[in-house]
Amino acid sequence: MTMNGLDPKEFVDRQVEEIRKIIGDEMALAAVSGGVDSTTCAVLTRMAIGENLICVTLDDGFRREGEPERVAETLSKPPLNLPVSVVKVEERFMKALEGLRDAEEKRKVFRDTFYKTLSEVARENGTRYLIQGTILADIVETKGGIKTQHNVLEQMGINTTELYGFKVVEPLVTLYKDDVRRVARYLKIPSEISERQPFPGPGLMVRVVGEVRPEKLRALKRATALAEEELAKHKPSQYFAAIIDDRERHEPQLVSKVRSIAAGFHGLEEDAVSVKVLEDRATGVRGGARQYGYMVTLDYRGLEETVPKIDDLVELQGKITSENPSITRVLYSVSSRAEREQYIIALRAVETENFITADVAEIPWPTLDAAARRILEACPTISGVYYDVTPKPPATIEME
Repeated sequence: MTMNGLDPKEFVDRQVEEIRKIIGDEMALAAVSGGVDSTTCAVLTRMAIGENLICVTLDDGFRREGEPERVAETLSKPPLNLPVSVVKVEERFMKALEGLRDAEEKRKVFRDTFYKTLSEVARENGTRYLIQGTILADIVETKGGIKTQHNVLEQMGINTTELYGFKVVEPLVTLYKDDVRRVARYLKIPSEISERQPFPGPGLMVRVVGEVRPEKLRALKRATALAEEELAKHKPSQYFAAIIDDRERHEPQLVSKVRSIAAGFHGLEEDAVSVKVLEDRATGVRGGARQYGYMVTLDYRGLEETVPKIDDLVELQGKITSENPSITRVLYSVSSRAEREQYIIALRAVETENFITADVAEIPWPTLDAAARRILEACPTISGVYYDVTPKPPATIEME
Protein backbone atom coordinates (compact mmCIF):
# COMPACT_ATOMS: atom_id res chain seq x y z
CA MET A 1 0.00 0.00 0.00
CA THR A 2 1.23 3.49 -0.84
CA MET A 3 -0.18 6.90 -0.14
CA ASN A 4 -1.33 7.39 -3.74
CA GLY A 5 -5.05 8.11 -3.56
CA LEU A 6 -5.12 8.00 0.25
CA ASP A 7 -5.72 10.86 2.66
CA PRO A 8 -2.72 11.42 4.99
CA LYS A 9 -5.21 12.24 7.76
CA GLU A 10 -6.77 8.80 7.46
CA PHE A 11 -3.34 7.19 7.61
CA VAL A 12 -2.33 9.19 10.69
CA ASP A 13 -5.60 8.50 12.51
CA ARG A 14 -5.35 4.80 11.76
CA GLN A 15 -1.70 4.51 12.84
CA VAL A 16 -2.21 6.48 16.06
CA GLU A 17 -5.07 4.16 17.00
CA GLU A 18 -3.01 1.08 16.10
CA ILE A 19 -0.01 2.24 18.16
CA ARG A 20 -2.29 3.00 21.11
CA LYS A 21 -3.85 -0.46 20.81
CA ILE A 22 -0.45 -2.21 20.79
CA ILE A 23 1.29 -0.26 23.57
CA GLY A 24 -1.62 0.69 25.79
CA ASP A 25 -0.50 2.41 28.99
CA GLU A 26 3.08 1.11 28.82
CA MET A 27 6.31 2.97 28.03
CA ALA A 28 7.92 2.85 24.57
CA LEU A 29 11.41 3.66 23.29
CA ALA A 30 11.98 5.43 19.96
CA ALA A 31 15.40 5.38 18.31
CA VAL A 32 15.58 8.63 16.32
CA SER A 33 18.20 9.81 13.83
CA GLY A 34 16.77 13.19 12.91
CA GLY A 35 15.60 11.88 9.55
CA VAL A 36 12.03 11.98 8.30
CA ASP A 37 11.24 8.28 8.92
CA SER A 38 12.23 8.00 12.58
CA THR A 39 10.95 11.50 13.41
CA THR A 40 7.55 10.81 11.84
CA CYS A 41 7.31 7.56 13.84
CA ALA A 42 8.18 9.38 17.06
CA VAL A 43 5.57 12.07 16.40
CA LEU A 44 2.87 9.47 15.66
CA THR A 45 3.76 7.56 18.83
CA ARG A 46 3.77 10.73 20.94
CA MET A 47 0.26 11.45 19.64
CA ALA A 48 -0.76 7.92 20.67
CA ILE A 49 0.85 7.52 24.12
CA GLY A 50 1.95 11.01 25.15
CA GLU A 51 4.58 11.26 27.89
CA ASN A 52 5.11 7.50 27.89
CA LEU A 53 7.45 7.87 24.89
CA ILE A 54 11.22 7.96 25.48
CA CYS A 55 13.47 9.09 22.59
CA VAL A 56 17.18 8.40 22.17
CA THR A 57 19.72 8.97 19.43
CA LEU A 58 22.82 6.78 19.34
CA ASP A 59 26.19 8.44 18.86
CA ASP A 60 27.80 5.36 17.28
CA GLY A 61 30.62 7.27 15.59
CA PHE A 62 29.02 7.04 12.14
CA ARG A 63 27.03 10.26 12.20
CA ARG A 64 28.12 13.52 10.60
CA GLU A 65 30.32 15.91 12.57
CA GLY A 66 28.31 17.15 15.59
CA GLU A 67 25.11 15.55 14.31
CA PRO A 68 23.88 13.64 17.40
CA GLU A 69 23.84 16.83 19.48
CA ARG A 70 22.15 18.81 16.69
CA VAL A 71 19.45 16.16 16.32
CA ALA A 72 18.75 16.11 20.05
CA GLU A 73 18.50 19.89 20.15
CA THR A 74 16.25 20.16 17.05
CA LEU A 75 13.79 17.46 18.09
CA SER A 76 13.60 18.55 21.73
CA LYS A 77 12.53 22.13 21.00
CA PRO A 78 9.19 23.42 19.60
CA PRO A 79 7.27 22.54 17.57
CA LEU A 80 8.12 18.85 18.07
CA ASN A 81 9.02 18.88 21.77
CA LEU A 82 10.36 15.31 21.64
CA PRO A 83 12.68 14.80 24.64
CA VAL A 84 15.78 13.21 23.07
CA SER A 85 18.88 12.04 24.92
CA VAL A 86 22.22 11.15 23.28
CA VAL A 87 23.69 7.72 24.07
CA LYS A 88 27.45 7.68 23.39
CA VAL A 89 28.57 4.25 22.13
CA GLU A 90 31.22 4.99 19.48
CA GLU A 91 33.93 2.82 21.06
CA ARG A 92 31.57 -0.15 21.25
CA PHE A 93 30.71 0.00 17.54
CA MET A 94 34.29 0.53 16.36
CA LYS A 95 35.45 -2.47 18.37
CA ALA A 96 32.64 -4.66 16.96
CA LEU A 97 33.54 -3.75 13.36
CA GLU A 98 37.31 -3.92 13.72
CA GLY A 99 38.98 -5.78 10.85
CA LEU A 100 35.78 -6.45 8.85
CA ARG A 101 35.75 -5.67 5.11
CA ASP A 102 32.75 -7.48 3.62
CA ALA A 103 29.73 -5.19 3.28
CA GLU A 104 27.10 -7.70 4.39
CA GLU A 105 29.17 -8.89 7.33
CA LYS A 106 29.60 -5.28 8.45
CA ARG A 107 25.87 -4.61 8.14
CA LYS A 108 24.94 -7.66 10.21
CA VAL A 109 27.47 -6.87 12.94
CA PHE A 110 26.22 -3.27 13.01
CA ARG A 111 22.63 -4.50 13.32
CA ASP A 112 23.42 -6.80 16.23
CA THR A 113 25.42 -4.12 18.06
CA PHE A 114 22.69 -1.54 17.40
CA TYR A 115 19.91 -3.66 18.85
CA LYS A 116 21.90 -4.99 21.79
CA THR A 117 22.60 -1.36 22.71
CA LEU A 118 18.92 -0.42 22.40
CA SER A 119 17.99 -3.52 24.38
CA GLU A 120 20.07 -2.25 27.29
CA VAL A 121 18.49 1.22 27.01
CA ALA A 122 14.99 -0.34 26.93
CA ARG A 123 15.67 -2.42 30.04
CA GLU A 124 17.02 0.62 31.89
CA ASN A 125 13.79 2.46 31.11
CA GLY A 126 11.45 -0.45 31.82
CA THR A 127 9.95 -0.71 28.34
CA ARG A 128 9.33 -3.68 26.06
CA TYR A 129 8.42 -1.73 22.90
CA LEU A 130 10.80 -0.19 20.31
CA ILE A 131 9.44 2.30 17.77
CA GLN A 132 11.40 2.52 14.53
CA GLY A 133 11.03 4.02 11.08
CA THR A 134 11.31 1.01 8.79
CA ILE A 135 9.82 1.79 5.36
CA LEU A 136 8.81 -0.42 2.44
CA ALA A 137 12.03 0.12 0.45
CA ASP A 138 14.05 -1.28 3.37
CA ILE A 139 12.01 -4.47 3.35
CA VAL A 140 12.12 -4.87 -0.45
CA GLU A 141 15.93 -4.62 -0.53
CA THR A 142 16.46 -6.95 2.43
CA LYS A 143 13.97 -9.65 1.41
CA GLY A 144 15.26 -9.43 -2.16
CA GLY A 145 18.76 -10.24 -0.90
CA ILE A 146 20.21 -6.99 -2.26
CA LYS A 147 21.47 -5.77 1.11
CA THR A 148 20.66 -6.30 4.77
CA GLN A 149 18.94 -3.18 6.04
CA HIS A 150 19.76 -3.04 9.73
CA ASN A 151 16.17 -2.23 10.71
CA VAL A 152 14.46 -5.17 8.95
CA LEU A 153 14.05 -7.84 11.61
CA GLU A 154 10.66 -9.48 12.09
CA GLN A 155 10.10 -9.59 8.30
CA MET A 156 13.18 -11.84 8.11
CA GLY A 157 11.97 -14.16 10.86
CA ILE A 158 14.00 -12.55 13.67
CA ASN A 159 12.14 -12.78 16.99
CA THR A 160 13.04 -9.46 18.59
CA THR A 161 11.24 -10.21 21.84
CA GLU A 162 13.24 -13.39 22.32
CA LEU A 163 16.56 -11.96 21.11
CA TYR A 164 16.50 -8.41 22.44
CA GLY A 165 13.62 -8.25 24.91
CA PHE A 166 11.37 -5.85 23.00
CA LYS A 167 8.65 -5.90 20.36
CA VAL A 168 9.31 -3.69 17.33
CA VAL A 169 6.50 -1.30 16.33
CA GLU A 170 6.83 0.02 12.75
CA PRO A 171 4.10 2.48 11.72
CA LEU A 172 5.57 3.23 8.27
CA VAL A 173 6.26 -0.23 6.80
CA THR A 174 3.63 0.17 4.06
CA LEU A 175 5.11 3.43 2.73
CA TYR A 176 7.89 4.50 0.39
CA LYS A 177 9.98 7.59 1.12
CA ASP A 178 7.86 10.05 -0.87
CA ASP A 179 4.77 8.81 1.00
CA VAL A 180 6.47 9.34 4.36
CA ARG A 181 7.28 12.93 3.40
CA ARG A 182 3.59 13.55 2.66
CA VAL A 183 2.64 12.28 6.11
CA ALA A 184 5.39 14.40 7.71
CA ARG A 185 4.13 17.54 5.96
CA TYR A 186 0.60 16.79 7.15
CA LEU A 187 1.93 16.48 10.70
CA LYS A 188 3.64 19.87 10.25
CA ILE A 189 7.07 18.44 10.95
CA PRO A 190 9.59 21.21 10.08
CA SER A 191 10.80 21.13 6.48
CA GLU A 192 14.43 20.75 7.59
CA ILE A 193 13.35 17.25 8.67
CA SER A 194 10.47 16.41 6.30
CA GLU A 195 12.55 17.29 3.23
CA ARG A 196 15.91 16.17 4.60
CA GLN A 197 17.91 13.89 2.34
CA PRO A 198 17.94 10.28 3.55
CA PHE A 199 20.77 9.23 5.82
CA PRO A 200 21.20 5.46 6.24
CA GLY A 201 20.67 3.86 9.63
CA PRO A 202 24.27 2.60 9.79
CA GLY A 203 25.29 6.14 8.80
CA LEU A 204 28.77 6.67 7.42
CA MET A 205 29.63 3.01 7.96
CA VAL A 206 28.07 2.15 4.58
CA ARG A 207 30.14 4.96 3.01
CA VAL A 208 33.41 3.63 4.42
CA VAL A 209 34.04 0.97 1.80
CA GLY A 210 35.96 -1.99 3.17
CA GLU A 211 37.61 -1.88 6.58
CA VAL A 212 36.50 0.82 9.02
CA ARG A 213 39.49 2.51 10.65
CA PRO A 214 39.45 5.64 12.84
CA GLU A 215 41.63 7.80 10.57
CA LYS A 216 39.65 6.70 7.49
CA LEU A 217 36.39 7.62 9.20
CA ARG A 218 37.78 11.02 10.25
CA ALA A 219 38.76 11.79 6.64
CA LEU A 220 35.29 10.81 5.44
CA LYS A 221 33.57 13.06 7.99
CA ARG A 222 35.58 16.04 6.77
CA ALA A 223 34.96 15.19 3.12
CA THR A 224 31.25 14.67 3.85
CA ALA A 225 30.83 18.17 5.26
CA LEU A 226 32.52 19.74 2.23
CA ALA A 227 30.75 17.57 -0.35
CA GLU A 228 27.31 18.20 1.13
CA GLU A 229 27.97 21.94 1.30
CA GLU A 230 28.80 22.06 -2.43
CA LEU A 231 26.22 19.58 -3.75
CA ALA A 232 23.27 20.78 -1.66
CA LYS A 233 22.70 23.86 -3.85
CA HIS A 234 21.55 21.60 -6.71
CA LYS A 235 19.06 19.70 -4.50
CA PRO A 236 19.50 16.13 -5.74
CA SER A 237 17.44 13.44 -3.99
CA GLN A 238 20.53 12.07 -2.25
CA TYR A 239 24.13 13.25 -2.24
CA PHE A 240 27.20 12.29 -0.25
CA ALA A 241 30.87 11.33 -0.19
CA ALA A 242 32.25 7.81 0.27
CA ILE A 243 35.82 6.76 1.07
CA ILE A 244 37.71 3.83 -0.43
CA ASP A 245 41.21 2.47 0.11
CA ASP A 246 43.38 3.42 -2.87
CA ARG A 247 44.49 -0.14 -3.49
CA GLU A 248 44.17 -2.13 -6.72
CA ARG A 249 43.24 -5.67 -7.68
CA HIS A 250 45.43 -7.46 -10.22
CA GLU A 251 42.93 -7.80 -13.08
CA PRO A 252 44.94 -7.11 -16.28
CA GLN A 253 42.32 -8.47 -18.71
CA LEU A 254 39.51 -6.46 -17.15
CA VAL A 255 41.67 -3.31 -17.07
CA SER A 256 42.50 -3.78 -20.77
CA LYS A 257 38.85 -4.20 -21.74
CA VAL A 258 37.72 -1.12 -19.80
CA ARG A 259 40.61 0.98 -21.11
CA SER A 260 39.71 0.08 -24.69
CA ILE A 261 36.06 1.06 -24.19
CA ALA A 262 36.92 4.31 -22.39
CA ALA A 263 39.58 5.38 -24.90
CA GLY A 264 37.32 4.63 -27.86
CA PHE A 265 34.44 6.53 -26.30
CA HIS A 266 36.56 9.70 -26.00
CA GLY A 267 38.51 9.18 -29.23
CA LEU A 268 41.83 8.87 -27.41
CA GLU A 269 44.79 6.54 -27.61
CA GLU A 270 44.61 3.81 -24.98
CA ASP A 271 47.76 5.03 -23.21
CA ALA A 272 45.89 8.27 -22.41
CA VAL A 273 43.51 6.37 -20.13
CA SER A 274 44.41 5.05 -16.68
CA VAL A 275 42.07 2.36 -15.32
CA LYS A 276 42.14 0.86 -11.83
CA VAL A 277 40.08 -2.01 -10.47
CA LEU A 278 39.86 -1.23 -6.77
CA GLU A 279 40.64 -3.95 -4.25
CA ASP A 280 37.44 -3.51 -2.24
CA ARG A 281 34.11 -4.20 -3.87
CA ALA A 282 30.78 -2.38 -3.65
CA THR A 283 27.19 -3.61 -3.46
CA GLY A 284 25.24 -3.57 -6.69
CA VAL A 285 22.02 -4.99 -8.08
CA ARG A 286 21.34 -6.90 -11.31
CA GLY A 287 18.08 -8.53 -12.28
CA GLY A 288 16.65 -7.60 -8.89
CA ALA A 289 19.37 -9.57 -7.07
CA ARG A 290 22.42 -8.50 -5.10
CA GLN A 291 25.79 -8.36 -6.82
CA TYR A 292 28.96 -7.63 -4.87
CA GLY A 293 30.93 -6.26 -7.79
CA TYR A 294 34.10 -4.46 -8.78
CA MET A 295 34.60 -0.72 -8.79
CA VAL A 296 36.70 0.82 -11.56
CA THR A 297 38.22 4.30 -11.70
CA LEU A 298 38.89 6.24 -14.90
CA ASP A 299 41.61 8.92 -15.16
CA TYR A 300 42.48 10.69 -18.40
CA ARG A 301 45.42 12.57 -19.85
CA GLY A 302 44.57 15.05 -22.58
CA LEU A 303 41.07 15.94 -21.34
CA GLU A 304 42.12 18.28 -18.54
CA GLU A 305 40.52 21.32 -20.18
CA THR A 306 37.42 19.46 -21.34
CA VAL A 307 34.23 19.77 -19.31
CA PRO A 308 32.48 16.39 -19.60
CA LYS A 309 28.72 16.02 -19.84
CA ILE A 310 27.16 13.83 -17.17
CA ASP A 311 24.90 12.15 -19.74
CA ASP A 312 27.98 11.13 -21.73
CA LEU A 313 29.66 9.70 -18.63
CA VAL A 314 26.55 7.70 -17.76
CA GLU A 315 26.48 6.38 -21.34
CA LEU A 316 30.14 5.38 -21.02
CA GLN A 317 29.39 3.66 -17.71
CA GLY A 318 26.58 1.76 -19.42
CA LYS A 319 28.95 0.43 -22.08
CA ILE A 320 31.50 -0.60 -19.47
CA THR A 321 29.09 -2.36 -17.10
CA SER A 322 27.05 -4.06 -19.84
CA GLU A 323 30.16 -5.51 -21.49
CA ASN A 324 31.77 -6.33 -18.14
CA PRO A 325 29.00 -7.50 -15.77
CA SER A 326 31.43 -8.11 -12.90
CA ILE A 327 31.63 -4.30 -12.58
CA THR A 328 28.89 -2.61 -10.57
CA ARG A 329 30.32 0.90 -10.25
CA VAL A 330 32.28 3.31 -12.47
CA LEU A 331 34.06 6.30 -10.90
CA TYR A 332 35.20 9.15 -13.16
CA SER A 333 38.10 11.35 -12.06
CA VAL A 334 37.30 14.92 -11.08
CA SER A 335 40.61 15.98 -9.52
CA SER A 336 43.68 14.23 -8.09
CA ARG A 337 47.11 14.74 -6.58
CA ALA A 338 50.35 13.99 -8.38
CA GLU A 339 51.35 11.67 -5.54
CA ARG A 340 49.37 8.66 -4.36
CA GLU A 341 47.90 8.66 -0.85
CA GLN A 342 45.89 6.16 1.22
CA TYR A 343 42.33 6.79 0.07
CA ILE A 344 40.10 8.10 -2.68
CA ILE A 345 36.75 9.88 -2.32
CA ALA A 346 33.73 9.06 -4.47
CA LEU A 347 31.08 11.76 -4.78
CA ARG A 348 27.57 10.39 -5.24
CA ALA A 349 24.44 12.33 -6.25
CA VAL A 350 21.23 10.76 -7.54
CA GLU A 351 17.67 11.63 -8.48
CA THR A 352 14.94 9.24 -7.36
CA GLU A 353 11.35 9.10 -6.12
CA ASN A 354 11.14 5.71 -4.45
CA PHE A 355 14.83 4.79 -3.94
CA ILE A 356 14.22 1.46 -5.70
CA THR A 357 15.77 2.91 -8.88
CA ALA A 358 17.86 6.06 -9.22
CA ASP A 359 19.47 8.18 -11.96
CA VAL A 360 22.82 9.95 -11.71
CA ALA A 361 22.22 13.63 -10.92
CA GLU A 362 23.45 16.11 -13.51
CA ILE A 363 25.62 18.12 -11.14
CA PRO A 364 27.46 20.91 -13.01
CA TRP A 365 31.13 20.06 -13.45
CA PRO A 366 32.33 23.31 -11.80
CA THR A 367 30.49 22.23 -8.63
CA LEU A 368 32.11 18.79 -8.68
CA ASP A 369 35.50 20.39 -9.32
CA ALA A 370 35.04 22.86 -6.45
CA ALA A 371 34.07 20.06 -4.07
CA ALA A 372 37.02 17.94 -5.17
CA ARG A 373 39.55 20.72 -4.74
CA ARG A 374 38.25 21.61 -1.29
CA ILE A 375 38.40 17.97 -0.22
CA LEU A 376 41.95 17.53 -1.49
CA GLU A 377 43.02 20.69 0.32
CA ALA A 378 41.40 19.66 3.61
CA CYS A 379 42.21 15.93 3.55
CA PRO A 380 45.92 15.14 3.00
CA THR A 381 45.31 11.37 2.97
CA ILE A 382 43.13 11.56 -0.18
CA SER A 383 44.73 10.72 -3.55
CA GLY A 384 41.86 11.83 -5.74
CA VAL A 385 38.15 12.64 -5.93
CA TYR A 386 35.83 10.88 -8.39
CA TYR A 387 32.20 11.21 -9.46
CA ASP A 388 30.20 7.99 -9.31
CA VAL A 389 28.44 7.90 -12.70
CA THR A 390 26.50 4.66 -12.07
CA PRO A 391 22.69 4.64 -11.78
CA LYS A 392 20.67 2.13 -9.76
CA PRO A 393 20.80 -0.51 -11.15
CA PRO A 394 23.55 -1.73 -11.60
CA ALA A 395 24.80 0.14 -8.50
CA THR A 396 22.87 0.59 -5.29
CA ILE A 397 22.54 4.15 -4.01
CA GLU A 398 24.82 3.57 -1.03
CA MET A 399 28.21 1.96 -1.55
CA GLU A 400 27.61 -0.95 0.83
